[in-house]
Amino acid sequence: MTDTRHLLVRWAATLCFLLTQGAVATFGEAPANTLSEQEKADGWQLLFDGVTSTGWRGINRPDFPTAGWVIASGELQCAADDGAESGNGGDIITVKKYSNFELAWDWAMDSVGGNSGVKIFVLEGLDENPKHGIGLEYQILDDANHPWMLKGKMKPGDFRTVGSAYELYAAKNKTVMPLGQYNHSRIISKGNHIEHWLNGVKVVQYQRGGDDFRKRVAESKSCDIENYGEAAEGHILIQDHGSRVRFRNIKIRPL
Repeated sequence: MTDTRHLLVRWAATLCFLLTQGAVATFGEAPANTLSEQEKADGWQLLFDGVTSTGWRGINRPDFPTAGWVIASGELQCAADDGAESGNGGDIITVKKYSNFELAWDWAMDSVGGNSGVKIFVLEGLDENPKHGIGLEYQILDDANHPWMLKGKMKPGDFRTVGSAYELYAAKNKTVMPLGQYNHSRIISKGNHIEHWLNGVKVVQYQRGGDDFRKRVAESKSCDIENYGEAAEGHILIQDHGSRVRFRNIKIRPL
């Protein structure tokens, strides 16, 4: 192999690696954890800078957890792998509260059968476990390998599977990337209208506060929480559910 050809092969291999790690932007996209000029013009704001925990803290506490969460390689990583709900570093929330917004983020599940979630309209002090937050949840799950699925407690496509509004509305027409690969999710919240998007497809939409919503809440495990999911504003939360999950490109724009 000539020196030139050898260098070209090495360059192509390096570029492929960097692209898969999110270190180089694809055409028309900004690098990970940055905003393009168009996104800035559209009002997007970063919620994670890829380096620090700025803008985040543990729920029911003033600081960011010192264990259970790791910031590395431009990712916000939940580092637990024991399946304990809010039993390690605990859930983390945005310092600010939000009402009408579009939220976008990338996530990759690394734990087989792993569980996590992003919650909105979260209020503090609602659970006996101070590390656990309550709010409307965008479910993040390895459906096929989750213990509930294997034991028949959960069925494919039900309202506990990935992309769903947990225990309320099931995600439809979804496509999920394999374990370890990044998915792209969005939540749109405008007034009482909520939408969940997964990899470019709208998989859930519902109206919070209406008769159907309240009926579903009454039949869920959140039935004892007064006005569940109906706060005018609340924190955004990323769940610690004892699974290894990686997050990046977390951004929001007011609507």
